[in-house]
Amino acid sequence: MNIGKDKAGHGALQLTAWATFAVLGWGIAFAAPMSVYAQSLLPGQNLDDSLPASTLASPTDPTTSFAGSAQAVQPTNPASASASNSDSPPNMRLRLDGVDPTTTGSTLDNDLRRVNLPEPTVDGLKARQYPDRADVQGIPLGTFTLRPSVNQSINVERDRTGSTEDNRTFLQTDLRSTLTSDWDRHALTITGEGVWQKNLSGTSEEKPTINLNADLRLDLPADTTAHITAGYQFYREDTSDPNAIAGASKQSAVNQFTTGLSLERDFGLLRGTTALALTRTVYSDAVLSDGTKVTLSDRDQTAGTWRGRIGYELSPAIIPFVEVNLGRAIYDQTRDSNGYARSNQSYGGKGGVEFDLGEKFKGELGFGYQHTQFDDSRLASVDSPTIDGNLAWSPQRGTDISIGLSTTVQPSTTAGLSGYTAYQLTSTVSHQLRDDLTAKVTGGTIWRDYPSNGGASDETEYDTAFGLTWGINRYLDLTSNIGYQLTTRKAGDDTHQLQAGVGLTVKR
Repeated sequence: MNIGKDKAGHGALQLTAWATFAVLGWGIAFAAPMSVYAQSLLPGQNLDDSLPASTLASPTDPTTSFAGSAQAVQPTNPASASASNSDSPPNMRLRLDGVDPTTTGSTLDNDLRRVNLPEPTVDGLKARQYPDRADVQGIPLGTFTLRPSVNQSINVERDRTGSTEDNRTFLQTDLRSTLTSDWDRHALTITGEGVWQKNLSGTSEEKPTINLNADLRLDLPADTTAHITAGYQFYREDTSDPNAIAGASKQSAVNQFTTGLSLERDFGLLRGTTALALTRTVYSDAVLSDGTKVTLSDRDQTAGTWRGRIGYELSPAIIPFVEVNLGRAIYDQTRDSNGYARSNQSYGGKGGVEFDLGEKFKGELGFGYQHTQFDDSRLASVDSPTIDGNLAWSPQRGTDISIGLSTTVQPSTTAGLSGYTAYQLTSTVSHQLRDDLTAKVTGGTIWRDYPSNGGASDETEYDTAFGLTWGINRYLDLTSNIGYQLTTRKAGDDTHQLQAGVGLTVKR
């Protein structure tokens, strides 16, 4: 009897061991392929998100499978299965860890159980499919970050005015950089852009440019913000400019220095702004085709403007405002080469509205009037209505639209002509075709309106361009562009300009 009991006990022990090994084997057979599959997922992709739609289990459907040959666990006790299903919401997603996500509490708890954390989304779409093409982080310099880029391109240009045509092929180097601070209070931003051109063929004039700007923001007490700005701009006058020297082989180089101070104060429902700006403009000599130099120092001037604005907050999104401005421009020489005193004073005002509906839609629009009076009584004053504004709109992720309107009064160099009003419209549409491919379309027009008694005819300039940027990786971009410019004149020949090029951008 004792021997039989020992044999029965030994048999029960063996049966228990075999059952344990079977359960462990089944678990390993199930978990191993799922683990390998999880490791093969892309960065940012979750294991349960990658499962097919068949894994959406129904509480009354015990035949749902995970994928392929791996089948879902079927309940062995119908009563317990019915009780479990009655506590579960319909169409609950199965979890590999067997935990009901609707009863685990916070989102953090769910994330801790995930193989990979969920990737951030914008408008329900993944923000970045290719992490290696994310924007570059820049170069840390103490409490600043420098983000430089260099674009080298080869371009062709066709320029025709009447029957005269100038063609050229040239290399162009574009340098851009931004230096930003990382301070707890206040902020300093310095931006720089430069263009250098070298003709490979043709005789058309090279057009280098430099643009530097600095903005120091000071966060003062009592909801007051101050901005101290400074800038420098260098460019060469275009042959299509009304003040350009006719027949010059090299137009004048313009050096412009700017500085300014502004204060913005929040008075509750009222918003106040006052600003001062100074601009110093210096012109170099122009060179004629026979080598003769034309001195343009009589155009050197210093101009100062003041403006004040008061806005009323109807809501955080809509703020109507009124603005006034005063200006004074003083030329270094009392009279220019034609004997005219071109120093002038101006004043004007406008009313408009600021709107801010979040990151998707913001901007402002204003209408007003500007009067400019010259020191020389022989020069007629320039009086013109004004329209100024800007709009930034992002209708969907990856698409950005910007529109700008501006009105400026430009002095003239023609004898007996005081100046003209320039109305400018610019627009840009940028669309992300793919994560690594962006298309940009730009367009604009400038209408130069001369006084009716000045003897000069109006002219209009139209510009349009299309460009593509392919992000090879976070440090390299391949760029291509094509643009067209048309200047129409009521008196004189029209000007047509076509330009196209391809380039490579290196950024850090």
